[in-house]
Parts: sequence; C-alpha cells; structure tokens
Amino acid sequence: MQIKTFSLIAALFTVTYTLVAQTPLLTKEQAVQLALNNNFGVIIANNNVKIAENNSNILNSGFLPALSATAGANYGRDDSTIEFPGQLLEDGTPRPDVEIEKAENQRYNGGLNLNYTLFDGLGRWYNYKRLNEEYNLSELQARETIENTMLQLFTVYFEMARLSENVSVLSQTFKNTKNRLRRAEYSFDYGQTNKLDVLNAQVDLVNDSINLMNERQTLKNTRRDLNLLINRDLTENFTVDTTITFINELKLQEYLLEAESNNIRLLQAEKNMIINDYTLKASKSVFLPTIGLTGSYGWNLNQSAASAFFPGTNNSTLSLGVGANLTWNLFDGGSGITQVKNAKILLDTQDTLQEQIEQEVKRDIANAKGDFENRLEIFHLQEQNVNTATNNYNRSNEQYKLGQITSVELRQAQLNLLNANTSKNLAKYNAKLAELQLLQLAGQLLNTKL
Repeated sequence: MQIKTFSLIAALFTVTYTLVAQTPLLTKEQAVQLALNNNFGVIIANNNVKIAENNSNILNSGFLPALSATAGANYGRDDSTIEFPGQLLEDGTPRPDVEIEKAENQRYNGGLNLNYTLFDGLGRWYNYKRLNEEYNLSELQARETIENTMLQLFTVYFEMARLSENVSVLSQTFKNTKNRLRRAEYSFDYGQTNKLDVLNAQVDLVNDSINLMNERQTLKNTRRDLNLLINRDLTENFTVDTTITFINELKLQEYLLEAESNNIRLLQAEKNMIINDYTLKASKSVFLPTIGLTGSYGWNLNQSAASAFFPGTNNSTLSLGVGANLTWNLFDGGSGITQVKNAKILLDTQDTLQEQIEQEVKRDIANAKGDFENRLEIFHLQEQNVNTATNNYNRSNEQYKLGQITSVELRQAQLNLLNANTSKNLAKYNAKLAELQLLQLAGQLLNTKL
C-alpha cells in the first residue's frame, strides 16, 4: 500500500512538471511593456503629466485677452384709452376717447467687450515659466513612479524566478529520494539491509513532497502578485525567464560618474529650486503698476408703436470704444511685502534641502555600490559551494551504493546540496536586485537592458 501511495505522488509531480513545461514564457521585456501600459500607478502618473501640460499651456498663462459678449431683448405690448374730458369738437359735441390696442414696443441690444492686460509687473511672465517648470517636474515625478514600479516589478519577477528554480531543485531532490527508497526496498527484499533504511527513505520522501508542494503553492501566489502588477487576469498562467546577466563593470563605472546629473531626486530638487525662484520673482510684481487696454463695440435697436401724440419710432445705434487704464497699488497693507519675504525664505529652504539631498544621494550610491559588490561576491561563492556540494553528493551516493556509508549520511549530503542550490538562487537574484537599485540611483534604470 505504501509503495502505491509513493508511486501516486511521483506520478502527480511528473504530470504537474509537464504542464508547467508547456506554460508560455513571460520575458522581462514583455513584463516591462505590460507594466508600462497597464500598471495603475503608471497610468495615474501619466495622467498627472497631462494635467501639468494643460496647466503650462498658453491658454492658462494670462497672456491672452478676455473677450465677452452681451445681448438682450425686451418686448412690450400695451392697450390704452385716452380721454379728453371737457374738450369739444367744432360742432360742439364732446371729443371722443382714443383707444390704442396692441401697441408693441421692442428693444434689442448686443455688444462685445475686450480686456487685455498689457503689463502686470512681469507676474504672469514668471508664472508662465513656473508652470512650464512644474510640467517638467511632473515628468520627472512620472519617471520616478515608473522606476519604482520597475523595481517592484522585478522584485516580484525575480522572486518568481527564484521559486521556479527552487521547485526544480526540490523536484530533483524528490526524485533522488524516490530512487533511494526504491533501492532500499530492493535491498530489503533481498535481505541486504534492514527495514530501517526503508522507513528512513519513506519519511524523507514525504518531507520532500511536502516541501515541494509548499514551494509550488508559494510560486502560484507570487504569480498572482505579478499578474496584479501588470494588471492582467489573476488566473493567467505563465513561466518566467531565470537567465540573469550582470552589467559590464566599466559601463557601471561610467554610469556612476554621471549619477549626479541623472539621479531623479537631484533632478527634482533642481526643478523645485527653479520653481521657487520664479515664485519669488512673480511675487515682486506687486510693487509695479498694471497697465490694461479695453475695447467695446455695441449695437442698440429701439422700436416703439405710434401713440395719440407721437408717431412710431425705429432707432438704431452703433458704438465703438477704446481705452487704457493704469493701476498702481502703492500700499496694500503689507501683504505684498510679507509674500515676498516668505518667498525668499522658501527659496533659501529649497537651497538647503538640495544640499541635503545631494549628500543623501552620494551616501545611497556608495551604500548601494557596496551592497551590489558584496552580494555579487556572495553569489560567486555560492556557485562554488554548489559545485562542492554536488561532488560531495555524487561521491556519497556511490559510497551508499557500495554500503560504505549509511542512509543518514547520504541524506545529509542530499540536504547540503539542496541548501547550496537554494542559497545560490537567493544570492543570484539578490545580487541582481542590488544592481537594479544601484542603476536607479545612477539614473540609468530605464536605459539599461535587463
């Protein structure tokens, strides 16, 4: 019964491995493209850039004139009776009343009014330049969002790759344990070993199958995490590329030399410095006069019905007016002076903040470079450890077949190989993520082929 159970487990894992092998591959390039097109954070960041672009348009600058139109119409209808008490006609009879029915009065008017600020102390000019810099800043903020999304994407992508390789390692471990169980059962049937070797192999096989099942479940969960990041159906099934290449050391040094001119935090700090400078200059416009031009064009039409004493009228007039005005706020109670003082303080604060960011970026780059070099060296050492553990397991397996070591010693060699492989996988992807973090600080994450 036990042999049938273990055979069923082995068959189950073989079928599952075949299904995984037939699953389509999601390459790194495809994952990046899907994230750029579908990730929620990237979509929101791009929308913010569009809003900033609209704000920086000439239509939002105040440089264009304001034109308004007015129109009106009035209609009236009167019924009236005019009496002449005491007035007689030539024949001596009383003068009859005069009745006017449906006397209509109509009035129409229309006009255009033009207002244009010719000079406002250069306030709108500096505001316009500030809005353009805010648009540039929004692009940098979108780039930062994309970079952070890419790091998040590859953190999950490489985690899935690591788990995929771990599943392969655990599958091989399970296969080796299954072969060991079969050999122990044959040896027991022929009286060469006792039942203890069989029982040990059965326990180890169950443990290996549990470890493999848990790792596969974690892999499924991570696949759903990746589907969420690229905004796909959470049930979408795929495999990932486990190939890792590291950037050329000379190229990396070149990137680091240009880091100060490409780092996203430093670029944003520079833009904020320029924006605050324009804000200060715009605030000083309160000390200068404002000169404006006005223009108007109007049309009026009055139509009135005839009455007892006046004939009907139909009057139409056209009017055209042009004017200029000057406004100089000589003293506004001190709010303008306060505004300028605060703008100067904000500019000084931004300058101090920029110095702080420069120091922090230098520290972050130095730390990231050290972490990357350390993790890369650990990965190389883990590769050597895998070779040593592989040789040790192969020799132990041969010695076990010859009866020179026990199943416990063989199991220890097997576990050493398993731990060496999983540690190497972890070290490989940790080193790659450290490299990506260093590239982000150097401002080259989106310019490097991964």
